[in-house]
Amino acid sequence: MSARTKARKRALDILYESELRGLALDGTLRERAVAREAEGVAVNPYTVQLVEGVVAHQPEIDACLQEHAVDWTLARMPAVDRNLLRLGVFEILHVADVPDAVAISEAVQLARELSTDESPPFVNGLLARIVERKSSTTTS
Repeated sequence: MSARTKARKRALDILYESELRGLALDGTLRERAVAREAEGVAVNPYTVQLVEGVVAHQPEIDACLQEHAVDWTLARMPAVDRNLLRLGVFEILHVADVPDAVAISEAVQLARELSTDESPPFVNGLLARIVERKSSTTTS
């Protein structure tokens, strides 16, 4: 498993746990950073970048998801999927050195490992629609 794959999983864990605990989406990040610092280890910088990026762009990301999620509201999505999709959209829209196909593939793999049987095709389809829309607006 690559370092970035591990960072994505940790970022998903942080977003998911924060949401379940009713904290800001980066609430658990601060706790983990303090705990890891006490152990003499830092939180992976890419994990931090992902969590902080999702938080900074959450209104835009959530609006994008809501616009492209056919017959699904954010509230209706399983919490794992919702936060996984937020990570994927952040990487697609704001992380230039991650190809869109990689962002989708990584999100689908995490959905396969951590969510329902229906989640991988849902995540794939929704992120693919966002990439398609991104491509059509950048070439127009």
